[in-house]
Amino acid sequence: MHKFIPFGVAVSAVLLAVCNSVSAVGVGESESYHGPTGLQLYSLRDQFKEQGVVPVLDIVQKWGFKYVEVADTCGMTPAEFKAELDKRGMMPVGKHFPYERLRDDIAGVIREAKALGLMYVGCAYIGHKAPFDEKQCRAGAAVFNKAGKALAGQGLKFYYHNHGYEFFPFGQGTLFDLLMKETDPRYVYFQMDVLWTVLPGQDPARLLEKYPGRWLLLHLKDLRKGVPTGSLSGKTEKTNDVALGTGQVNWPALFSASQKVGVKYYFIEDESPAVMDQIPQSLRFLEHLEF
Repeated sequence: MHKFIPFGVAVSAVLLAVCNSVSAVGVGESESYHGPTGLQLYSLRDQFKEQGVVPVLDIVQKWGFKYVEVADTCGMTPAEFKAELDKRGMMPVGKHFPYERLRDDIAGVIREAKALGLMYVGCAYIGHKAPFDEKQCRAGAAVFNKAGKALAGQGLKFYYHNHGYEFFPFGQGTLFDLLMKETDPRYVYFQMDVLWTVLPGQDPARLLEKYPGRWLLLHLKDLRKGVPTGSLSGKTEKTNDVALGTGQVNWPALFSASQKVGVKYYFIEDESPAVMDQIPQSLRFLEHLEF
């Protein structure tokens, strides 16, 4: 015996299910890759200089981003910049601070982070004299442990963003392994920059799985096909930064690993001169990615 359901109720139920299905997948996400996907605003550094904060943040909003990683506040105070993000419904998740400030001015870093409303405080580069070596690596770990503990005391989490030079061989592994070993997992987390992991010849999926629980964030960045890997310089041409899915990265393997180890946020960072075309292309790739 079939129970009668009024037509209007049935239609409403179907529409609700469709709306729930649509809302479950945000910008730059698919049924397989769950994000959330944000934008590292450093991608638009030239546009900020040329056009100013308001027009560029309007573009970011038009693309649909809800989460951003802050770079420069472009002459605004942190509170003023945060207000512009708030107007557009954008959440500033993290920001990179100079290594020297984390070492010498952690109180100032904390004030700025709180004014911006951040959850996470990052560092993208350990100041060092090339080549990066064991002594400089251990010094960096000590700075990170101290800064991370101070930040944790204020309800913030610290993360380090790899830049490629950390993969010099050391012992049975690399200096990156030493950095992991010497940093306190209670206070120091990591952000994998995918390009700066692939370029030195590392497998990003394997590296994620090697250190579960240490990864907070990812920088989504693809390396142009044909560019040789194995470089430990931490440098490459900006034009080698290509739209996601057109380069060398095995994204299904990467996302399978990142989602398994619990990465919290994913940020597109595109340093290419073609950034304005590539960001929408990268979003389309992510939104159609199934694995």
